[in-house]
Amino acid sequence: MSKHSKGMKLGTIAIHGGPQPDPRFGAVNVPIYQSSTFAFENAEDGAAKFKGERSGYIYTRIGNPTINALEEVAAELEGGCCSVALSSGMGAMSTLCFAVLKQGDHVVATHSLYGPSRLFIEKHMSRYGVTSTFLDTSDVQAVKDAIRPETKMIYIETPANPTMLVSDIQALAQVAHEAGAILVVDNTFASPILQRPLSLGADIVLHSVTKFINGHSDVVGGLLIAKDKEWGKKLRMAMKAVGTNMDPHQAYLVVRGIKTLKIRVLAAQENAKRMARLLDEHPAVEWVKYPGLDSHPQKDLVDKQMDGPGSLIAFELKGGYEAGKKLLDNIQIPVLAVSLGGVESLIQHPASMTHASMNHEERLSAGITDGLIRFSVGIEDGDDLIEDMRRVLDMLV
Repeated sequence: MSKHSKGMKLGTIAIHGGPQPDPRFGAVNVPIYQSSTFAFENAEDGAAKFKGERSGYIYTRIGNPTINALEEVAAELEGGCCSVALSSGMGAMSTLCFAVLKQGDHVVATHSLYGPSRLFIEKHMSRYGVTSTFLDTSDVQAVKDAIRPETKMIYIETPANPTMLVSDIQALAQVAHEAGAILVVDNTFASPILQRPLSLGADIVLHSVTKFINGHSDVVGGLLIAKDKEWGKKLRMAMKAVGTNMDPHQAYLVVRGIKTLKIRVLAAQENAKRMARLLDEHPAVEWVKYPGLDSHPQKDLVDKQMDGPGSLIAFELKGGYEAGKKLLDNIQIPVLAVSLGGVESLIQHPASMTHASMNHEERLSAGITDGLIRFSVGIEDGDDLIEDMRRVLDMLV
């Protein structure tokens, strides 16, 4: 942990975490070391670095000062010992699987996992002899019942995408460890500002930094944060072998984005609370799923393991798919686009977009109905967002 941020709160760590100022010239912002390779002082220095006997940089696929700055602050925010920055969220997902799983292993995972993540485990890792079971991980007993002797990883996304189901991290960590497996948590939806899974017993945390961590819809990236050094080493070895390293310029932009992480997450959350109340009360809406509503089935668990409900809302209109299409075509402020966690509000239809790779039966079993709409509420003026949504909902009554 940076000597500047030790013992400080998350908002301060986000700004002062990692090696800041730059130790060489004192730059307040981390420099972009846009170099593929690094020179050695002499032959002995090069040999020592390749053997791991001396610290330093060799080649950007292996390590880079700008990327390392991001990895340090990310580990501090999540309370981990070490972190690996990847080229994308799916780069993080694939690196994780290559680091943890081998032929004959079994995975238990959240059924409404991000579509491409589920596809990677279910369709691609199966080619290498890895089996998987997807279920409602908010049901701890169902997870226990799914455990096999060969189960090596429980992989959960909480809150889940896009159903907003919340899984008990502490309970599932115990289930995993009793079975000799590890618990991995995709913490993309909450960010470390609202949830820190490692402190609840998880072994590895995954982020698509494309979302809240960066927060400006201009970078694609991923992060893996490990609780202990042994897993950190395995993750880094897999990253180097697969070649999923982040680019230095990507890392610089994400470090910049992290500095405003707390204020962005909290501002979007306040807007989402207002929006969820509007949707919950409007006659055009069939149902709303938002962790901040008293009607949420895991509201007590949300209050226990999270510092806030976040800014993602799932809802369905009484008019079903056609009403949803009319809403998406007429709303003005939210952008009709996939992704989430940016400063701008984003709205999309998971069944035809992010989860289109799942068949109809799989989507329904995961709670992703044909009319479900996912709304990532941004940090625009809350009054403008409310009036825009109210205007379109009133058209549908």
